[in-house]
Amino acid sequence: MSKGEGEEKKAEWSSRSIGSGWQHRIFYLLIRLGGRRAAYLLLYFVVLYYVLLRPDQRRKSEYYLRRRFPGDGPMARLAKSYRMSLQLGKVLVDRAVVGILGPEEVAVDLGGQEELLSLLGEGKGLVLMTAHVGCWQVAMSALGFLSVPVSLLMQREEGDLDRHYFEHAGLDSPYRIIDPRGFLGGTMEMLGVLKKGEVLSVMGDRMLGDDHNGVAVNFLGAPILVPYSAFKLASATGAPVAVLLSWKSGPRSYRLKLFRVIRVAPDLGRRAEAFAPYAQEFAVVLEEFTRDHPFQFFNFYDMWQTSPPRTGAGSAPKTQGA
Repeated sequence: MSKGEGEEKKAEWSSRSIGSGWQHRIFYLLIRLGGRRAAYLLLYFVVLYYVLLRPDQRRKSEYYLRRRFPGDGPMARLAKSYRMSLQLGKVLVDRAVVGILGPEEVAVDLGGQEELLSLLGEGKGLVLMTAHVGCWQVAMSALGFLSVPVSLLMQREEGDLDRHYFEHAGLDSPYRIIDPRGFLGGTMEMLGVLKKGEVLSVMGDRMLGDDHNGVAVNFLGAPILVPYSAFKLASATGAPVAVLLSWKSGPRSYRLKLFRVIRVAPDLGRRAEAFAPYAQEFAVVLEEFTRDHPFQFFNFYDMWQTSPPRTGAGSAPKTQGA
């Protein structure tokens, strides 16, 4: 992939909200005055506007929907675009609800707590690999039982209006932020976290920074690029990689599940191909998630705009079941 192609591809997605500041403030006011239901009521109409009258925004959901539901016609795809966008909107409202009204407004059921404690007890640190599904901030807010510092690799764009749940409450961040645009992509900071036996949380489904830090895997029938730096760190430190995903399970509830523990072989070096099987295993988990929760997958850009895999990424190493 040329430099120009890479820059064009990166421009396909943005973490920045499509809404303006005053639109956000209306939702926040509704939450304070009428709670979640009042905000949801407005949300139905806002999403309908974007899906029907903003084809540029609707198109962002169709990249995924065409892969997930290849047999759909235009009307079925339109309906699914509405459902997918509505689910994202509800997640964003719930995130604000937690910060404005308090965490008791959302119930979180965590599956795999004992296993996570056991993994952390190995003393090699723990890589928590999440994705842009469900509400990853619910996952982060439910990690207090680990009783160790949590660091999060996160890139936030300038001008992004979306607030995190702790910002709504006027609190400091409960986790340390590592910026992937920093020195060596934050590698030294992440390595230090694991060396101290702490928790490092990363997103496994979206590229941050240079595409050379990605490896091609198969997802929904075609290749996508996913980052492999977390697997490289796991190989260097011996830290297990725990795939932890969340989904909205009810009007006021979320489920959080440890889907799999990936054990990366030691001393694999730096070549991307060495980590392709592990990245592919994560992609398999993600594909399984989309089968069960097809409208809670929130990558609104063309993930498949990449070159074919250079290695046979269809096979995966044996892992500890979860």
